Amino acid sequence: MDQEEPTLRPCEPEDAEFLYRVYASTRQEELAQVPWSDTEREAFLRMQFHAQHTHYHTHYADADYQIILLAGVPIGRLYVDRSATEIILMDIALLPNLRGGGIGTKLIRAVLEEADHAGIMTSLYVEQSNPAMRLYKRLGFQQIKDEGIYWRMERQPPNVAALGS
Repeated sequence: MDQEEPTLRPCEPEDAEFLYRVYASTRQEELAQVPWSDTEREAFLRMQFHAQHTHYHTHYADADYQIILLAGVPIGRLYVDRSATEIILMDIALLPNLRGGGIGTKLIRAVLEEADHAGIMTSLYVEQSNPAMRLYKRLGFQQIKDEGIYWRMERQPPNVAALGS
């Protein structure tokens, strides 16, 4: 598949509405089941987006919050927190029409290569019903902990994974 490579740039305050739209798009299927008006649904989504945004920036103040671009056009978000012992893939989300085309896989592989080079694990939390679960498992993530609707998943760098065998 010939396609332009995705690029990243830091999130800016003027990206807030775009980031909200990306977040809201990840909840469409779930909220389609709820008998709310469009106004109620949007109010709920904005409240949830604000809560998530506040949580991330409070607990991961030094993380990289990036906009994913394709041909210079914003198409998603990638949030990554790095420490000396772990890279946390906090969030990756693309607009619906660009999901499943390999862009997310490329970006996640780049994060995994960085972790492998540093010899540290990569972790994430994912809803058990998230279709991306198949991708994470294919990329070597393993379920570590069941936390209700979320699973904590980890991927050890190859040299560490081999030692555990």
